[in-house]
Amino acid sequence: MIFKDYEKILFAGDSVTDMGSANPVGEGLFDALGNGYVREIENLLSACYPEVLTRVVNAGISGNTSRTLLERFERDVISQSPDWVSICIGINDVWRQFDLPQVNDQVTPEEYSRNIEKMISMLKNKVKGVFIASPYYIEPNRNDPMRKRMDEYTAICRDLSEKHGCVFIDFQLMFENYCKSRHSAYIAWDRVHPNRVGALLMAREFLKHCDFDYEHKII
Repeated sequence: MIFKDYEKILFAGDSVTDMGSANPVGEGLFDALGNGYVREIENLLSACYPEVLTRVVNAGISGNTSRTLLERFERDVISQSPDWVSICIGINDVWRQFDLPQVNDQVTPEEYSRNIEKMISMLKNKVKGVFIASPYYIEPNRNDPMRKRMDEYTAICRDLSEKHGCVFIDFQLMFENYCKSRHSAYIAWDRVHPNRVGALLMAREFLKHCDFDYEHKII
């Protein structure tokens, strides 16, 4: 596994990261980490690698776009001195274009790309690694208007990850593959906010990129 003793893994994002965590930054026992994929990641790390004392931190805030996350990035991410940072943002950037299309301050793909790249640049030479997780809409029909738009933002994450040597985590593709067997309502009624099953799926997808071994021998 890539994480070592006492390394801090910070997750930055919106409501799907937040999921009821302590704000602006949550860490520790009980509900401080929220009840989403960040909590599941911490659970799996503790259960499978009890000898590795990692620190998992939740810096997700419900309602954030890439613009508002960038505005607080210095305070809630950089100042925490993390060893690893995961960024999962963009759902609200797209969602607001559909539920509030009359509002004038939409985050365009061009601005979204600038915002994500700025976050990556702020982390350069400060952390051991950066994970860029795709935004998603749990709709397997790629011709659905919101899914189609979300795919544009996912492509931006993929391209920036390749450009800057970040680890790309494709939550959108993972959910699409899951929906080949079960309807999206099984994991998220609004196709965005995952229940416990959806959170576990996200945690597993993240840990796939961390040399995580479920059969790791506990010393």
